[in-house]
Amino acid sequence: MVEESGRRKRPNILVTGTPGTGKTTTCTALAEASQLRHINVGDLVKEKNLHDGWDDELDCYVINEDLVCDELEDQMEEGGNIVDYHGCDFFPERWFDCVVVLQTDNTVLYDRLSRRGYNESKLSNNIECEIFQVLLEEAKESYPEDRVVAMKSDTIEDVSRNVSTLTDWVRNWHPTS
Repeated sequence: MVEESGRRKRPNILVTGTPGTGKTTTCTALAEASQLRHINVGDLVKEKNLHDGWDDELDCYVINEDLVCDELEDQMEEGGNIVDYHGCDFFPERWFDCVVVLQTDNTVLYDRLSRRGYNESKLSNNIECEIFQVLLEEAKESYPEDRVVAMKSDTIEDVSRNVSTLTDWVRNWHPTS
């Protein structure tokens, strides 16, 4: 995990991964442990209407990436944020000092998404994304590879270990000039 920034005094972290990999759980615990601000993009999209309508097949909002980026710009320049979202390729590279991709075993993920009541199309789409490591590849293509880290997120012990590792990283992070 790299230390890189311009003027920020606190780092920005992006936590991404297929739905059901534990992003919000991890981000909530990390925000508490590190005193960074947790920004759940899905909630922000709903609260501020940063979308272009509803996708019936995928059962979710179609986010307007430009509106999301405009909404977050000032906070991201300030630093001290943990951004929680399943996509990552539309955020400006300069925003993040660390990009975490959570990964979950497919059988564990299937059970989690089934319990959420995902329809068959949404369920199979997300399982395929995890099998083919779509979000890890997207992160590696969108950010310098030394900023991208994959973390296993199958159990509560994995979440605790990930939060501990990331809290240590935040504690040791220093802005570069």
